[in-house]
Amino acid sequence: MVTATLDHTRFAEDWQQWHAARNDALRQPLGWLSLTALHWLDENPTEFDEAPGSWHVDGDTVVHAAGSQVVTYAPVEGAAGLEVRFERGYVEIIRRTGRFAIRVHDRNAPALVAFTEVPVYEPDTKWVLTGRFEAFDESRTVTTGAVVDGLEHHHSAAGLVRFGHDGSEHTLVAFGEAGGPLRVLFTDATSGVTTYPAARKLDLGIPAENNAVTLDFTRAENLPCAFTDAATCPIAPTENRLPFAVEAGERNPRTPQNRE
Repeated sequence: MVTATLDHTRFAEDWQQWHAARNDALRQPLGWLSLTALHWLDENPTEFDEAPGSWHVDGDTVVHAAGSQVVTYAPVEGAAGLEVRFERGYVEIIRRTGRFAIRVHDRNAPALVAFTEVPVYEPDTKWVLTGRFEAFDESRTVTTGAVVDGLEHHHSAAGLVRFGHDGSEHTLVAFGEAGGPLRVLFTDATSGVTTYPAARKLDLGIPAENNAVTLDFTRAENLPCAFTDAATCPIAPTENRLPFAVEAGERNPRTPQNRE
């Protein structure tokens, strides 16, 4: 159902603040736009142009040798990476689906230097919808693929969100923990056309006492993989592929017409 009581002036002001905050976050000197490389590691010590020293896997650890110093790291599966600082930024050591890799963050990355703002659809209150959250009896784990072939992501799913659009009911699997804020990963008929094909993210907040949730699609966000090939983002679960075009929120920054 479309929320009919929105203050349109306040809505526009709040959306502009959200959009400005998103742009500011992406401008951070060592954020996602600073990623310049993703290198998968094996047992053979290897040097990379973008990262100091040599790197290799030893069992469940990553070994970094720089000069006479040798340090061992044990990144956690699926978690944020461990950081090794160097002059221009840092190397992030990650573990994904049992594989180890390093990602290089460089404050002089071309994508960061060239960034102005995220392309978006013009905000329209018709895309602020009301849904209802239905909690699972027990939290479930939903496994999705990733933008990198062979990787998996495991999400804690709290329940379903049901909402109406254009006379039909639709359902999305909501990730999060019981009693906490919810989020969804979704695709729609714009995916791969004007929006990034793998998924967009929508934060839903904490459901109200009557289990109502707001789906403000004007704040649908790109995942980091929309901006860099060095990310390992999940794709949307099959249950969350909407059949209609959500012409709201962030557009694909890789599409030339979206940058004009």
